[in-house]
Amino acid sequence: MNLTSHDIIRKPVITEKSMAAMAEKKYTFIVHVSANKSQIKRAVEEVFNVKVEDVKTIRTMGKTKRVGVHIGKRADLKKAIITLTEDSNSIEFFEGMQ
Repeated sequence: MNLTSHDIIRKPVITEKSMAAMAEKKYTFIVHVSANKSQIKRAVEEVFNVKVEDVKTIRTMGKTKRVGVHIGKRADLKKAIITLTEDSNSIEFFEGMQ
């Protein structure tokens, strides 16, 4: 499967924990489940014009949910925590949210 940078980065994670990590130049995104660390690094550098130092990924399996007699499952997710280099500029997208 051929993924573009905008396909790899799905959406940002906006929680208290991820906002606190932004002080250390760490940004959290939900990414495509089949994307690897080097693809994620390239996509973030291309889309946001920054320098990435480190990428950590977390796979979470979707919970099974029930409504009455119907049983379903939430989608599996993959989160990426991106650490930027010291001399890199920050990602402007998050600036107004703090």
